[in-house]
Amino acid sequence: MSKITEVFTGGKAFIGFLTAGDPSKEKTIEFILAMEKAGADIIEIGIPFSDPIAEGPVIQNANTRALAAGINTDDIFDLVDEVRLKSNIPLAFLTYINPVFYYGYERFFKKCKELEINGIIIPDLPFEEKGEIFEFSKKYDVDIISLIAPTSKDRVKMIAKDAKGFIYLVSSMGVTGVRSEIQTNLKNIIDEIKKVTDVPIAVGFGINTPEQSKNISKIADGVIVGSAIVKIIEKHGNNSTKYIKEYVSKMKNATKIN
Repeated sequence: MSKITEVFTGGKAFIGFLTAGDPSKEKTIEFILAMEKAGADIIEIGIPFSDPIAEGPVIQNANTRALAAGINTDDIFDLVDEVRLKSNIPLAFLTYINPVFYYGYERFFKKCKELEINGIIIPDLPFEEKGEIFEFSKKYDVDIISLIAPTSKDRVKMIAKDAKGFIYLVSSMGVTGVRSEIQTNLKNIIDEIKKVTDVPIAVGFGINTPEQSKNISKIADGVIVGSAIVKIIEKHGNNSTKYIKEYVSKMKNATKIN
């Protein structure tokens, strides 16, 4: 069992996301540690990219701010190294295939192994093409986190059977961003997935309130929150730590189903 999958044996998981380098490398380290203290079980670290096609305006703007501040992939590995001096929390990168290809697959995944990056999420890498990086992920023990969308339909079982770490179930069509209401019949999709795999299922895209977190936790194994956290950082900048801790704590507590 991978370190990421193991998290879900302790109850419903809260997975928080932030963009590396927004507003700075040093603050990213501080925010990651704050999220862990507030109860986050896994943290996704976004690698800034100039064309993040799965992201809505909030995370797009965070990418722009981070890139403008000069963050690069080596800087992100450096900040993970500093996080690892104080924390063993499971970490996953969220990135796009271009930065990984440019860095070099072997070099990238070897570095992930050295720094205990436990998983990777690549929204623009179709399931059918993940063989391009599979040998490297396997060699260096990095889970490729599979995404399943409401439109996956006949592909749901195929993707689920091959999943590692956890399955990222996209709550709604479109890009990331806060949503007031999630209308997708997630339970039906979750039931289909669970027919073919025991890999945990976490739901993301749009979740931002404790009520949503509680409701999702009743049917899924975890919730993923990104844009709402990034909005806090956008609003409070260097002073975001206490606000992140307060928010993550509320969202994590809402996952604790009695």
